[in-house]
Amino acid sequence: MCFSPTDSSGGSSRAEPTGFPALRAEHLSHTYRDAPAHPTPALADFSLSVAPGEFLAVVGPSGCGKTSLLRILGGLLQPDEGRVWLYGKPLTAPCREVGFVFQRANLMPWRTVLANVMLPLEVQGAARDEAEARARALVSLVGLQGFERSYPRQLSGGMQQRVALARALVHKPQVLLLDEPFGALDALTRERMNLELLRLWSLHRQTVVMVTHSISEAVFLADRVLVMSPRPGRLRAEITIALPRPRAVEMMASAEFGALAQQVRRAIDANGAG
Repeated sequence: MCFSPTDSSGGSSRAEPTGFPALRAEHLSHTYRDAPAHPTPALADFSLSVAPGEFLAVVGPSGCGKTSLLRILGGLLQPDEGRVWLYGKPLTAPCREVGFVFQRANLMPWRTVLANVMLPLEVQGAARDEAEARARALVSLVGLQGFERSYPRQLSGGMQQRVALARALVHKPQVLLLDEPFGALDALTRERMNLELLRLWSLHRQTVVMVTHSISEAVFLADRVLVMSPRPGRLRAEITIALPRPRAVEMMASAEFGALAQQVRRAIDANGAG
């Protein structure tokens, strides 16, 4: 079951139910049993609540279950125990109110930039004229105007991730889940994409949950940072990021930023870095 209101144009309604967290998860546990003799526990008794419009970052040692958590929050993976709610309604399957961006752009190589961005609207059965208009607007918004007819192989890694962001936003999701979306990019491109992400978030104010291995990225982007324990992942620390918005790269050189980053790092190290 998934909360799926629609407006008259076929897009997601922006009138979210009031009085509920955007996302709430209680007591999530999950174990992978691909090799029955050697089960792999991923999450154990993990709970969180994300307010509407909040930008939440999740960090932790490698293999602690961050991606598993995100897949459960998006309805892509069913937990062994626990439940997830989207605006107070049970979420048990993927739905249009939740957008996903992975580390790899996962663009269809035979489709142009515009066609890739239009894909979610085509799947939803939107009228072609409307789908194209909305896709063109998003392509322009992420700074790729003029590349509508380009193919993924003709784009840099950063440009491909811009297309992936546009594709995730085109159907107006209420929640955006980001799984290390800039992890494969070089440092300079990653910094630029962080600024681009903040710009898009400030325009649309979707609720965002982002998994990242970068402490500085988490502190720079988020309102709160959750720190997970080593596998099986549990919530071990919650750190509020009280830096003013809008944020600029220069903030990263400030003593306040450094203190917050060090607080996150200590929380990770206390639970066993990996």
